[in-house]
Amino acid sequence: MKSLTDTFQLRNKVEIPCIGYGTWKTPDGETASASVRTAIELGYRHIDTAAAYGNETSVGEGIRESGISREQLFVTSKVWNTERGYEKTLHAFEKTCQDLGTDYLDLYLIHWPASVNQFENWEEINISTWKAMMELYKEGRVKAIGVSNFMPHHLKALMETDIIPMIDQIEFHPGWMQKETVKYCKENTIQVEAWSPLGNGRVLNHPNLQQIAQKYGKTVAQICIRWCLQHQVLPLSKSVTPSRIKENSEVFDFSLLPEDMEQIDKMENFGNSGSHPDKIDF
Repeated sequence: MKSLTDTFQLRNKVEIPCIGYGTWKTPDGETASASVRTAIELGYRHIDTAAAYGNETSVGEGIRESGISREQLFVTSKVWNTERGYEKTLHAFEKTCQDLGTDYLDLYLIHWPASVNQFENWEEINISTWKAMMELYKEGRVKAIGVSNFMPHHLKALMETDIIPMIDQIEFHPGWMQKETVKYCKENTIQVEAWSPLGNGRVLNHPNLQQIAQKYGKTVAQICIRWCLQHQVLPLSKSVTPSRIKENSEVFDFSLLPEDMEQIDKMENFGNSGSHPDKIDF
């Protein structure tokens, strides 16, 4: 990977830019539209949003204001938990397209799996949602489909359908590698995306990471993003500060040495959100 426009190739040969600009927790309105516009001006071509973020309209405005044609961008959104199921998912997709001001998406994801702690028929709910995703894909409304926050036992039923997920977007950062899920995805040609690749403040302040960052003359954030890429995991960096949006993209002029990758991999589990797919109540 040498630039923001370099790509990972999905199973269906769709090319996805190797770093995404994430909009989770980005306030709706001018903040969202301006930050998306700034990211695109700085070279990002991959924008990640979701209905649950409540900012799709502003993200769409930022895309249009950037002056870059829609065809040059890779836009992702996600169906929220309250909209699971076949009919609801189809309606949610139309609402997302309307809010974003586009007639297609490059990637559509199931935001969270229905799970055993909330539903006896959780697998059935996931399958009915996935059937809608497959229909949208077959109709050409979406270039790729996938899931988010799915672990291997959630993925199992989907693996027996006509089209298996092309992406699994999970929490992934130093201190929280989800090795079992990543291994399963790689074995089944499912591209892993990393939400929260910088973890939380504890990750950015970790002395081991600070020491490694000093060695390379980089920030801890840049180390985290580069570490994701070298694991063949696609990071979704997030900031509304122009200087940090730029900084998070400047990770192509160095590579982490194997010993530093290994040191980061061996870090204790820490800095994760605590949102386990089988324990959430939303």
